[in-house]
Amino acid sequence: MEQRAKIPVGPPVANPLPSYWHIPKSPLANVIEAEPEKGSHTYDYVIVGSGISGTMIAYNLLKSQSGARVVMLEAREACGGATGRNGGHTKAASYRTYLQHREELGKEEALKIVRLEYENILATHRLAKELDIDCENQQCNTVDIIYDQETFERGKEAIEALQSDAESADREEGGMTWYKTYSPEEAMHKFHVDKVNRNPEVKEEETVAGAFEYIAGRVNSYRFATSVLKECVKKGLQLCTNTAVQNIVPADDAIDGEPLYDVHTSYSIIRARSVILATNGYSPYLLSSLQGAIVPLRGQITAQKPGKSTTLPALLSTTYSFIYKSGYEYMIPRPLPGGGQHIVIGGGLGRQPEAGASEYGTVDDTTLNGSVSKYLDGSLIGYFGKTNWGEEDTEESDRIVQEWTGIMGATADGRPFVGEVPGMRSVWISAGFNGHGMVLCLKSAEALVHMIQGGGESLRWFPRSFLISDDRVRNSTFRGRTDMHVPETGGESIEQSSS
Repeated sequence: MEQRAKIPVGPPVANPLPSYWHIPKSPLANVIEAEPEKGSHTYDYVIVGSGISGTMIAYNLLKSQSGARVVMLEAREACGGATGRNGGHTKAASYRTYLQHREELGKEEALKIVRLEYENILATHRLAKELDIDCENQQCNTVDIIYDQETFERGKEAIEALQSDAESADREEGGMTWYKTYSPEEAMHKFHVDKVNRNPEVKEEETVAGAFEYIAGRVNSYRFATSVLKECVKKGLQLCTNTAVQNIVPADDAIDGEPLYDVHTSYSIIRARSVILATNGYSPYLLSSLQGAIVPLRGQITAQKPGKSTTLPALLSTTYSFIYKSGYEYMIPRPLPGGGQHIVIGGGLGRQPEAGASEYGTVDDTTLNGSVSKYLDGSLIGYFGKTNWGEEDTEESDRIVQEWTGIMGATADGRPFVGEVPGMRSVWISAGFNGHGMVLCLKSAEALVHMIQGGGESLRWFPRSFLISDDRVRNSTFRGRTDMHVPETGGESIEQSSS
């Protein structure tokens, strides 16, 4: 895995697979404003990246600093990266990492991470409602269906510890540490799953061990982000899509002793007082110091339609994760305008050799991994069962509505890098979200803007373990994701593996 982390990171590639979420495309998808020549104008901020991180950074800057001169540079169409290509899930599963965080960071910091994830979910759905964004915004419960007894017992232990450490009010229904536990029979009845995973690609027998229900949500994150971006443009943001950044270099002069940077794009050179990277898995392309500290990871997702004879509810009321010994899949129901639903499910890395090592270190989202495709194709009929899924043999070829890939950013310790880049004054970053950006990006953007505006010391709510530092970057030895387990390690986390 360390060898995969050493592969030089390139820029976003041209012509990625079409994303299911990009229909219809935002009016802002392809906007190229005229760019100033070097020296003719100095921006206050250049933001690189137009996903949810870059968009929320711009939103907070323009909301708190009226009149700020802000330009956003995007190598592709607006929201053409991970935010516009994800699974539409606002789900934290905080209990899954709580014991690890408590052991490594202490109880107070571990609880800060849990609370940030929870508040991020609430804030995302609240903002969508406040701005009246048509983005399939739905805060709802989620369920983790567990297919391994040891994993189920470990989950109960983690939930008990989390609830014991948190405030009693947090345990109320819908609260930060509210969880409901189900037996196998209860899980099968309430959540419509079969007793055994019958995916033909799964060779070992996997039986439902139990389930956990808790708060989460679903959202069309492409519509959400591009709609917030539209608000930013109204407030003065200059958006430049299809404008790849090639280099960031210190300018040869300064204003009142403050640093300046020349941002070299595919068209011109833009000068700015501050540069903000919201580039997630692509970050090492622009900051070589982050090579191996943030590692690109290709994820794969499908949208599928149940069979005509399905016994599933017309719209499943919860989102899902299916968790087995070596990994998990994540799933949301998506309502269709004319009724019915598509089921969006992604993942499958835990089923691949060496925990999907081939998907690390690549930024190629123009292709699919055929092995992952074959596995995901049989995943939903495998989990729900043939009767619930209701598909006739003649419908099998039409099961997949669309399949696509996207590039995430993984870090060695499983936590993002947020703050001022070490050794580069006024260059800032919010990146490395390990596939959990929809429960981290919004609040991380809020925190970063506080730091940029000099209020970092007052951020007692933001986890210090998320802050970028020279030590964290230098000591990053990437061995894979820390939230999955693989057979090759005997059930240890990938972080402990030498693969």
